[in-house]
Amino acid sequence: MTTLAVLPVKAFAGAKSRLSERLQPPERRALAEAMFSDVLTALRRTTTLDGVIVVTGDFTAQRIAGSHGVDVVEDRQEQGQSPAAAVGLSRAHKRGAERVLLVPGDCPALDHAELEALLARELPARGAIIVADRHGTGTNGLLIQPPDALPPAFGEGSFGRHKQLAAEADLPLENVVAPSLALDVDSPADLDALREHLAAQRGGAAHTRGLLLRFDRSAPTRSAPTPA
Repeated sequence: MTTLAVLPVKAFAGAKSRLSERLQPPERRALAEAMFSDVLTALRRTTTLDGVIVVTGDFTAQRIAGSHGVDVVEDRQEQGQSPAAAVGLSRAHKRGAERVLLVPGDCPALDHAELEALLARELPARGAIIVADRHGTGTNGLLIQPPDALPPAFGEGSFGRHKQLAAEADLPLENVVAPSLALDVDSPADLDALREHLAAQRGGAAHTRGLLLRFDRSAPTRSAPTPA
């Protein structure tokens, strides 16, 4: 069964604005790029995927994706994750995909072994698998069979929205837990959760690990208190 992954990517320059209290704009851009690189690496290591489609209007993201030898679709409109995902689904359908895995570009801890297990699960001829974010409200993974069985509806509250759309379409939808895929980064608390996860793991997320280490090393050192 032909399975393609679709990875919509927002322009790095405007990414992760909710991290502004922690990171400056160049740092947020670098973080978005590092996380995308790690997600793309995990997808490329997943042997049960037959290919990856990256949808983005960002030149750097296009260059990185091209260096990995994946299919790049230019997102000229940049209207958000759902429209970009729909563009990717259309490309996947044209390439003859029988099912498509939608993933975000900000889950750098993504474990390719977890993806292998996810893709090994049995689906009916028409069905879907959903993976929630760590809060249980967003959608961080969506495996759709066939690719047009469920329209992408990302954004705040997307987990419930996808469940509702599946119910309305009488589409079997299985909720699967995938810890590494649940760790997307939007808020400072998400970044802390990612740091904690990476500290407890060996290997993986090489680009993001290295970048966070550089952030730590370049952070201003607090002055020691002056003795009374």
